[in-house]
Amino acid sequence: MSGGRATDGHAAEERIRAVFADAGCTGWLHARRCDDSGAEISIGGRERVVVASVYKLPLFVAFCRYVDAGRIDPTSRLTVTPSDCTPGPTGIAVMRDPVTMSLRDLATSMMTVSDNAAADVLLGATGLGAVEELLDHLGLTQTRIVGGTADLHRSLVRDTDTHTTAEAFAILAENDDAWSVSAYDPSYTSATTPEEMTRFLRTLWSGTLLSPEQTEFVRTVMRYQVWPHRIAAAFPHRSVSVAGKTGTIGVIRNEVAVVEFPGEYPVAVAVFTRAARADPQLPVVDAAIAETARIAVTELRRPLPQE
Repeated sequence: MSGGRATDGHAAEERIRAVFADAGCTGWLHARRCDDSGAEISIGGRERVVVASVYKLPLFVAFCRYVDAGRIDPTSRLTVTPSDCTPGPTGIAVMRDPVTMSLRDLATSMMTVSDNAAADVLLGATGLGAVEELLDHLGLTQTRIVGGTADLHRSLVRDTDTHTTAEAFAILAENDDAWSVSAYDPSYTSATTPEEMTRFLRTLWSGTLLSPEQTEFVRTVMRYQVWPHRIAAAFPHRSVSVAGKTGTIGVIRNEVAVVEFPGEYPVAVAVFTRAARADPQLPVVDAAIAETARIAVTELRRPLPQE
């Protein structure tokens, strides 16, 4: 519930449930102000959910922690051959020729356009252990990252008894068949809870997790995310900042973000959904993510104290 306004918080939660139902999806949401009030909106916020490409956020922050610790040089350059990479609709995977980039530019591509190839290269350079260290440090006991996008695609090919990732996704997109794959089950794939994701974002925005330089780098890159169709669609105002990371695979559509209005406390919000249909494009679910985030953030908005 929203701190100090229990009745309004309850009404907001009921409205959010109605939006998910109207969109034909199951939804989980958690939102909190980035302050010490404990104010929150929660719809199944402590249930485990599939992260999909939201896993790139803790990988990104783990990379930045290693930069702070001097364990990795962000300017180190790697040459990546697209044909050797994890498939994806954006970033390096759609290019024709070898690409040479610094590690921090790979991280930027991973976050801004959800570049699968860049993510797997960065995971290889940083190591899954860095992500596990970060989650342990933050006490996020319900969050588990079991691998990168390449690992997820291999599981899809195995579970659908196909030969390629393209074949696997084509089968999953058929609404006549109800596929039960490990990528849809938080017990078997990378998973978290909405509450742990907003706790993570609040800590990140507090400036206590990374150095000032790396904190600003993370915030800036997250604000550059290009996708306007989920949480950002709820706040189409030039003065409002939305710093987020989406995640999509099959029936799973997610986004976590920090929404900042001028002169107000930032609000962290995490929305995870599972649709009843497997269509590659489901604008109604994307719109539900936007609307539920808008309801939650609106309920939690508070002005910063006057100095």
